[in-house]
Amino acid sequence: MQNALGLLSEQNILFGIMLALGFAGIAAMYFALFTNKRWRVPYSMEVVFVLVILVVVTGGAMVSQKTVDQYWEDVPNIEEISRISGKVDINVDAAAFDKVVTAYLYQWGFIFINPDGSATRNALAVKPGSRVLVHVTSNDVIHGFQIPAAGLTTEVDPNAVRSVWFNAPDKPGKYLIQCMDYCGIGHHQMKAWLVVEGEAENEGEHG
Repeated sequence: MQNALGLLSEQNILFGIMLALGFAGIAAMYFALFTNKRWRVPYSMEVVFVLVILVVVTGGAMVSQKTVDQYWEDVPNIEEISRISGKVDINVDAAAFDKVVTAYLYQWGFIFINPDGSATRNALAVKPGSRVLVHVTSNDVIHGFQIPAAGLTTEVDPNAVRSVWFNAPDKPGKYLIQCMDYCGIGHHQMKAWLVVEGEAENEGEHG
């Protein structure tokens, strides 16, 4: 999936084919409507046109299925994430925060890893009003990490780590987490939920 931004990606090739067919169709309409000579399309051209459409549709379906399969791949373990992103010390300044988590960003989703190694896909659970430290890392392209309800916006380069923190909303509920940097064909679906639930943290616990 790392070729999502490349000019020769599968998506761009299919788009180019469809664009060429569209221009060919416009040209055919022009000759049919505005030229005196009656233009008849050979039967062989009709067959070729139908075959090209079938190839494009089949190729699009295969590309889409591959994207879905990769999206639902098994969640990597904490050792694999550490190998990809470099050493992430998930205990840095832990005493100053109610929750410390590593956010592993990839095309096109989020995995949140807790200090004990457990992980959740596309959902980060926190308590109301808690102070949360997030180590954001990417394994493929530049990704954005935005939580509008918490006023948090940042981005991270591939194989880098950026540590940010935010105060969770006081009101329980589900709040949007999203990538705000275009990161490929599946960018529109790269969303997660900040799930605020449970009892609020004791006020003044961390001074």
